[in-house]
Amino acid sequence: MRIIDAKFLQSAQSVEDSPPPNVAEVAFLGRSNVGKSSLLNTLTNRNGLAKSSSTPGKTQLINYFEIKFKTESEETPHLFARFVDLPGFGYAKVAKSLKAQWNRNLTGYLELRPNLQIFVHLIDARHPELEIDKNVDEFLKDIKRGDQIIIHAFTKTDKLKQNELAQLRRVYPEGIFISNLKKRGIIDLQNKITGYLFGNQIL
Repeated sequence: MRIIDAKFLQSAQSVEDSPPPNVAEVAFLGRSNVGKSSLLNTLTNRNGLAKSSSTPGKTQLINYFEIKFKTESEETPHLFARFVDLPGFGYAKVAKSLKAQWNRNLTGYLELRPNLQIFVHLIDARHPELEIDKNVDEFLKDIKRGDQIIIHAFTKTDKLKQNELAQLRRVYPEGIFISNLKKRGIIDLQNKITGYLFGNQIL
C-alpha cells in the first residue's frame, strides 16, 4: 500500500453533521488510551495528524481524515478513503450524562453510516479479554452488514514477552498485532484495509 497524502478533514458530533457519505470509510474504535491516535499517525506516516492525549477520554468528537492512495492504473491514478477516529469508550471518570451522549453518537455512526466499510477494533494486547471489548465485539457482529468487515488489531505488543505474543497469536489467528514503537504489524494492517477496499489496485 502506498499512502501519498493524508489530511484532517473535519470533526463532527454525530452522524448528522458528518461529511457526505460519498467515500468509503474505515472506523478506528477502542477503549480510551488504547492508542488509536498513535496508530493513525503511524499508519499514515504523518506525525501529529491525529491528536493523542495523555488524558483518557479526552477525544469527544468523530474525527475524519482524507486518505489519498497511489494506484497502478493510469486512468485512475489515485483513490480516496476516509479514516475515522472515534471517541474512546470505557473511561470511568467521565460524567455519566456526557458518556451517554458520546455513546449515542458513537452508536449512531456505527449503525447508520452507509459508506462505512471496515471496523478496526483496537484491543490492548496486554488485556485482550476485557468484558468491555467482548461487548463491543458482539455489538459490531450484530450490526455488521454483508459488505462490512471487522479487523481486530492488538496494540502495544512490544510490551508483551515473546511467549505471551505467541499465545495471543494462537488464540486470535485472524488478528493483526501492532507495535507503533517498533512499526510492527503496520504493513499488515495497511494491506488488510486496502485489499478489502480496493483489491489489487494499490501499488
